Amino acid sequence: MSLAADSPVHSSSSDDLAAFLDAELDAISDASADIQEVAEEEENIDDVEGDFESKFDRAKRHKVESYENVADLPSSSSQGSSPKTNKCLHPGVYAGMCMKCGIKMDDESGVAFGYIHKNLRLANDEISRLREKDLKKLLHHKKLYLVLDLDHTLLNSTRLVDVTVEEGYLVDQRDALPDTLKRDLFRLESMQMMTKLRPFIHTFLKNASDMFEMYIYTMGERPYALEMAKLLDPGDVYFNSRIIAQGDCTQRHQKGLDIVLGQESAVLILDDTEAVWKKHNENLILMERYHFFASSSKHFGFNCKSLSELRSDESESDGALTTVLRVLLRIHSLFFDPGRDDNLVDRDVRQVLKRVREEVLMGCKVVFSRVFPTNFQAEQHHLWKMAMQLGATCSMELDSSVTHVVSLDAGTDKSRWAVQEKKFLVHPRWIEASNYLWKKQPEENFPVSQSSNK
Repeated sequence: MSLAADSPVHSSSSDDLAAFLDAELDAISDASADIQEVAEEEENIDDVEGDFESKFDRAKRHKVESYENVADLPSSSSQGSSPKTNKCLHPGVYAGMCMKCGIKMDDESGVAFGYIHKNLRLANDEISRLREKDLKKLLHHKKLYLVLDLDHTLLNSTRLVDVTVEEGYLVDQRDALPDTLKRDLFRLESMQMMTKLRPFIHTFLKNASDMFEMYIYTMGERPYALEMAKLLDPGDVYFNSRIIAQGDCTQRHQKGLDIVLGQESAVLILDDTEAVWKKHNENLILMERYHFFASSSKHFGFNCKSLSELRSDESESDGALTTVLRVLLRIHSLFFDPGRDDNLVDRDVRQVLKRVREEVLMGCKVVFSRVFPTNFQAEQHHLWKMAMQLGATCSMELDSSVTHVVSLDAGTDKSRWAVQEKKFLVHPRWIEASNYLWKKQPEENFPVSQSSNK
């Protein structure tokens, strides 16, 4: 059994890595046979775990001894040998030994890629090599990378014990549910959970897979992530084993692209939580949270009824996934624009994303009124930053070039000025809606009311 055959992943990066492991292991001195024997034993590890461990240790000792014997041979300039030339750079560690030379290594060496292959860790140079090679392959097929969050982005889950009385019809009247709801609603007895896939998810994944190599990246535990992947991709077409869970993260409470085998300049991220991507904010497309179940709405502080309690759902035709798919199509088109004269490998999808985002409120000049807390630095407020990212100009002062006053109270001086000067007076939700929908929203849909304190 080869490592390539044993690996559950069949993406370009992972195939390359598994093939590399096979090639390197087969090429190493006389001890390569022992490594292959160990790999074959690993196939039956569930049945003979104790026996496997002892044989694996023996193979490692044989491997290291063989390598040390070769290293100890006297070198001669006449023979043309050079210890420096033959020195192994230890590109990665597999099951406690260098995957190239077989020497025993510190298990903490490199970055863990356990979701690709059990007990695999890679050195930074090897990660860079694989990313560079994989990027060229992907660009040749006009593809980029897309990292997808699970909860509140692609789906919504709840514990069965948290299902409310008003949601009981989901359990008791399943046969009477509409076909679309029945198709995307799952009761997982083994996990005592219920999961609802977001509307348009199947079309989204199918179309996105034509443009991207896709990863799942969740802060949930691996068993949950794998179960959700089965619901999203029952045919194992889109993700294979590119499924990253909480245990794979290298930093607590943070997600990072350090464990994604894709160049950061070619990665887009869809997630509903900006705070977990502090190092990769420029790659992020922030998603409006999907709250189907009551427990989800309650967790995030909403006092209104959930979609499930209202027996409603997001629209298939203009919901969040439909909207973001249009954005992804535009970004992909601009990135691979044949009219560009720069080298494809030098392009950066983050710059394309920035350009597309800035088109949303381009030409708008915004002044805020009674939106920020007293003595709060306006430039640091998330709404100020959001408006700027959407291409608007933000100002503290009123002048004739101002197009919008964003306010929570129609009675402020700035709000009254906007009405008098026939400028747009809008609620802060206008900015948020434009951000999530990637289009400047009709101002009349976001009126500002008089404060009750007036």
